[in-house]
Amino acid sequence: MSSQTEDRKQLSGQTLPGNDAGTRKSARKSWLVLTITVIVVAALLASGIWSRVRARTKLKAETAQVALTAVSVVSPKQTAPTQEIILPGNVQPFITSPIYARTNGYLKKWYVDIGARVKQGQLLAVIETPEVDQQLQQARSNLLTAKANLELASITKARYEGLLKTHAVSQQDVDNAVGTYNANNAIVEADQAAVDQFTALVSFEKIYAPFDGVVTARNTDIGDLINSGSSSAVKTDLFHIAQPGKLRVYVNVPEEYSQGIKVGMTADLSLTEFPARTFRGTLVRTADSINVTTRTLLIEIDVDNPSGTLLTGSYAEVHLKVPEYKSTLILPVNTLLFRSEGLRVGIVKDGKVVLVAVTPGHDFGDRIEIVSGLTPDDQVIINPPDSIVSGQAVQIVQATLPGDIK
Repeated sequence: MSSQTEDRKQLSGQTLPGNDAGTRKSARKSWLVLTITVIVVAALLASGIWSRVRARTKLKAETAQVALTAVSVVSPKQTAPTQEIILPGNVQPFITSPIYARTNGYLKKWYVDIGARVKQGQLLAVIETPEVDQQLQQARSNLLTAKANLELASITKARYEGLLKTHAVSQQDVDNAVGTYNANNAIVEADQAAVDQFTALVSFEKIYAPFDGVVTARNTDIGDLINSGSSSAVKTDLFHIAQPGKLRVYVNVPEEYSQGIKVGMTADLSLTEFPARTFRGTLVRTADSINVTTRTLLIEIDVDNPSGTLLTGSYAEVHLKVPEYKSTLILPVNTLLFRSEGLRVGIVKDGKVVLVAVTPGHDFGDRIEIVSGLTPDDQVIINPPDSIVSGQAVQIVQATLPGDIK
């Protein structure tokens, strides 16, 4: 009995230490698992919280960004030292003249028609003037009578002067003879002038070309009654002749460009009938005054036309390169804001709107020249809303380069 009890004690003394070690080991494993579980759970919680915080921050940023007004901007385009202006021009011949008659009569015959090229002195037409022919004949007869009377007066004068030396006649008789001679001499001169006048009128029966050119109009026909250009009756211009070898182009230049117009400048002409060609001309003279009605400066451009390619009377577009005294900026017209305080444009600086006053120049339709108020680096808002104000935060969604302004 006692021995069994001792054996159990021994057994109990041997097995208890082993159980304590296992228990401690199992406890450490439990704590390790628990710690890892806590860490994992904490990591998951932290990750979820951080992702939510980051999403909320991003959402706030995106919301703030969306709340900004979206605008498109453009930078002003700087003008070149010279700018080309296009103006309408009237093409006229270098010399043009209506041909009038210098005597009255009926047209007997004409020798040229429209489009005929004539030389200086070439016969164009003949006028039949029977009245003038008769007047010439009468003037010649009067001249012969006057010459006969002058001859008789000359003989009488010489005879009386000879008799005066012998005192056969009085001085009074000699003076009368001399006076008669002088009077008849004056009559001869007057009759000679009348003959010369009617001879000239008869010579005007033939119409000659005053210069080389082209007949552009014929306003008469055989049998027409012709009134001289010097009479008070209705005048008849028989022909029109133009010299198309060199053309004059007259252009009215607006006053604002007048200071850039200088004699010697070149100009290019374009015509609708020659879409792929330009014709070079030279500015030869200006009116040197502004027309008070149209506020324009009249200039003349000469264009060589040796082959007659250009027709007189044509309409041409004249391209002139006018120098600029200072470089300016060009903006689309849809950038302008019309406010009660004056013309404004909105520019973006540091994400905010600044309304600046500008001074306009020339209006080109879809574009406008800005003389002052901007710099080439400014970002100008396109189509700004009427409600836009200075200091308003905006978001740039599209930027247009200066070269894209047409």
